[in-house]
Amino acid sequence: MKKRALVIVMDSVGIGAAHDAADYGDVGADTLGHIAEAFSENQVPFALPNLAAWGLANVRPLPQHAPAPAPRAYFGAMRPAAKGKDTTCGHWEMAGLILTEAFSTYPDGFPPELVDQLEKATGHTFIGNKAASGTAIIDELGVAHLDTGSLILYTSADSVLQLAAHEDQVPIEELYRVCKAARALGDRFRIGRVIARPFVGAPGSFSRTPRRKDFSANPSTPTILNAIAEAGLPVVGVGKIYDIYNGYGITKSHKTENNAEGMSRTLELWETFEEGLLFVNLVDFDMLYGHRNNWRGYGEALMEFDAFLPRLEKLVRPGDLVVITADHGNDPTFPGTDHCRENVPVLALRAPEPGLPLGERRTFADLAATLGVHLGVPWDGPGVPFFA
Repeated sequence: MKKRALVIVMDSVGIGAAHDAADYGDVGADTLGHIAEAFSENQVPFALPNLAAWGLANVRPLPQHAPAPAPRAYFGAMRPAAKGKDTTCGHWEMAGLILTEAFSTYPDGFPPELVDQLEKATGHTFIGNKAASGTAIIDELGVAHLDTGSLILYTSADSVLQLAAHEDQVPIEELYRVCKAARALGDRFRIGRVIARPFVGAPGSFSRTPRRKDFSANPSTPTILNAIAEAGLPVVGVGKIYDIYNGYGITKSHKTENNAEGMSRTLELWETFEEGLLFVNLVDFDMLYGHRNNWRGYGEALMEFDAFLPRLEKLVRPGDLVVITADHGNDPTFPGTDHCRENVPVLALRAPEPGLPLGERRTFADLAATLGVHLGVPWDGPGVPFFA
């Protein structure tokens, strides 16, 4: 019998500080909980009835929902085991690659050696070179960029090298070329991701475009994605999945510009998907709302995702596995604008079985082991399956 699995990553929807949050300065972070509390305190309607029916309120108490008496999905939490709290290490861990050494971060800017090498490799000069919010640094340095032609170089608390350029000043393919050169240098400096951040508009009204592109480091060991692909099954990425794994183990990719397109494409693909893994990342939670401390926008995006679930459930067949989870936290009410070291929810619908508690899993890699069991693919990497 052909088996298929769908994994949807709600990018940054953490459910409370992880056991080692103190090591990351994140004690007290709680992305989902604080969003729910902010809506309640401000007397703004907030409801996630479908996620609650799957068992979300059984995992993380929510002021708006009582725990479901008979959850439709297996429900639990996963705590991070990898070193780091960004997109790359979170996604790699859920695919069975647990980083034991964190990628390097550069809170004081990148070393002159790296910048000099990047200038020589690309023929461009750079301004900025500091940790900053992406929208703030474009407002700060956008005019200087237009006046001088120098690209805006910046980072964050995570292991990222970001390059921003106005699309009228630097053609998008040229920005991507510069990022590829930065990616080659990034490997030497243990940088997890290089991100192209194109923007448009006039001074005072700059805005980033959806043509962002991530250039990740190559996974250092094979993941469950490689195992599935090598078994002859499709591994189809939606959103930035291909970029996160640099294509390793991905047999086909569908880029999307936002959550709405990601959800629409997921329905379209899942309706005719026959076997293998459909792997989806919905990035708006993190990119548009978590990093911008916008609890209301974040909550509204969660409600939009919740409203999508009934349409997805109509396409679920007996024997399917549908998993909803996250890769890290990004509490929009927490000081700063960066990711948070948090546990993440895991809701696993395995039709037509009733939902049961999964407890708190010790690693995101339990998802990799679960996919191996469900799809009948050998997996000798880390992780314990959710069920046999």
